[in-house]
Amino acid sequence: MLPVVDCLSFLIRVICGEKKHTAMKYITLAIACLAIAPMQAQTIDEVLRQVEQNNKELQAQRQSTLASKLEVQAENNLEDPSVEYSPFYTRGITGMSSSELVVTQGFDFPTLYGARRQSGKWKQAALDRRQQAARRDILLSAKNLCLDLIMLNQQHALLEERAKNAGELLALFEKRLEEGDAGILEVNKIKMERMSVQTEVAQNNAAHRTALQQLLAMNGNMPLEFTADTYPHVEELKDCNAFYDEVMATDAGLLAADADVRAAEKELKVNRQSWLPKIEVGYRRNTSLDEKSNGFLIGGSLPLFSNRKKGKIARLQVESTRLALDNARLQAAADVHARFNEMQQLREAMQAYDVVLMHRTLALLNEAVKAGQLSIIEFYTEADNIYRNLQAYIELENRYQKLMAEIYKNRL
Repeated sequence: MLPVVDCLSFLIRVICGEKKHTAMKYITLAIACLAIAPMQAQTIDEVLRQVEQNNKELQAQRQSTLASKLEVQAENNLEDPSVEYSPFYTRGITGMSSSELVVTQGFDFPTLYGARRQSGKWKQAALDRRQQAARRDILLSAKNLCLDLIMLNQQHALLEERAKNAGELLALFEKRLEEGDAGILEVNKIKMERMSVQTEVAQNNAAHRTALQQLLAMNGNMPLEFTADTYPHVEELKDCNAFYDEVMATDAGLLAADADVRAAEKELKVNRQSWLPKIEVGYRRNTSLDEKSNGFLIGGSLPLFSNRKKGKIARLQVESTRLALDNARLQAAADVHARFNEMQQLREAMQAYDVVLMHRTLALLNEAVKAGQLSIIEFYTEADNIYRNLQAYIELENRYQKLMAEIYKNRL
């Protein structure tokens, strides 16, 4: 198969002026090479960029936010103009004797529009923050799936190592059984180990397919190639106070709650001005058989009844949003300390494992059982314990990585 670069060079030659029949061959070859070229494995950051672009839920959130912001803007529109036309008829006169045309435009007191504009500004800010929070949560879910896939790839590699060792030992002990140097129980023990590994491999493959399918769904079913088996570097968090300050300053949920408070405070100012009179101006034209007259209308209305209890409602809304913000900050502070403590515990637990030593011990056990220095029962008693510890470390590291992703989620 020709490399994709060679195919592209053919295409460049076409552009530069090859003969028509040769050009068509080059174009066909280039397209074929591009179609069958394997997709390059992607990093977590590359996957998240694709998810942000292709995720259907996120696209729907963007459109919904845009629609809601337009609704907020529409709240400050002028009233629709009113047009009235009245023809009059008089007995004894053929046709219309006179008519009246009235065109009016009503609007609120001018200061109300400025107050609504300030309130709408913060309402739109709250909508933007909530959309950012939704984006963050979707990307965090996608990142957690990537971290799970890394864990499953690590577990698969460990299972392959176990399967390889079981296969080598089975061949060795079957030969010894034929020579009378091993018993049937030892061979059966190895076969049972191989069956157990095959079962775990099947379960691992099923879990991998499920996680990958979930990730593809989050990417709008667009293709992804994620085969990483090592975690990316994650910044170590040492200062709980710095973590707290970062959350309070950048958490989209807290920022949305703060914008809700500011919008409610501005809405209270709007309601305080709602007692101001509404103004109406217009044009009037009267016509009769022998004369025509033009005039202007100026009027207004006092909202004595329509605004009853609206001020109290607005004050209660301000108090409600302030309490919601206080609660969100308290919950965020509790989460900060809980996650920081959990992170320290996980880090200490991970440091207790010596992964290099465990792999070295497995190699020594394998050499010892092949040399006849250990029985197969003794080998698997020790090896199973090491494999359990390796599996526990893999799961522990996955928990740590997902916790750090949660801690740094506002950086996504």
